[in-house]
Amino acid sequence: MKKYSEKIHVWGRIWCSLAIVMFILYPLAASIYYGAWPSPMSLLKGLLGVAPIFWTVGAIEALTFSPMLGSGGSYLGFVTGNLTNLKVPCALSAMEVAKVKPGTEKGELISTISIAVSSIVTTVIIFVGVLLLSQLQPILESEVLAPAFANILPSLFGALAVVFISKNWKIALAPLVFMLVLFISVPSLANSVSVLVPVGAIIAIVAARILYKKGFL
Repeated sequence: MKKYSEKIHVWGRIWCSLAIVMFILYPLAASIYYGAWPSPMSLLKGLLGVAPIFWTVGAIEALTFSPMLGSGGSYLGFVTGNLTNLKVPCALSAMEVAKVKPGTEKGELISTISIAVSSIVTTVIIFVGVLLLSQLQPILESEVLAPAFANILPSLFGALAVVFISKNWKIALAPLVFMLVLFISVPSLANSVSVLVPVGAIIAIVAARILYKKGFL
């Protein structure tokens, strides 16, 4: 397992570095080909508008999701993207079905395999979707399916929440009540769910500690 972990970190760093380079190469190649370069001030203004948010969310996701996904799952998930909507629910569901816990050796293996399969399936679906875009567009944009697409994320995490809250309802009660009151009081925060994930985690940890000391766990 030690050799496996060492190789995971070596290859994970290589692929993450290559992914960053590829992300940079496309806009660079487009600028070179078309001879269109953004002015430094325009680039700075654009970065100031989005970079702090993405950096914050990226740091929060790394700190929050990595312990759950393990080394292999984290490297693969962050390279392929869409962690909150797809990779994390998929990994947690797979570990639940396999009856293994996050943070263990078995949990890391299941997490890595599930994220790898999820990435392959997603790529295949996107490929098929691109080929059949003109045929599928009227169906995907229909008013009948609009409510379903608007509730994909709540349905994913709602299904997972039922499983985990039912097992640890005492610990889940404090962050659940806090988030309900917060979102009802300030509905605009619904667009900042990723930022509030570690807040809920901290509340759950503090609540678990208090309940443990009181003898309720």
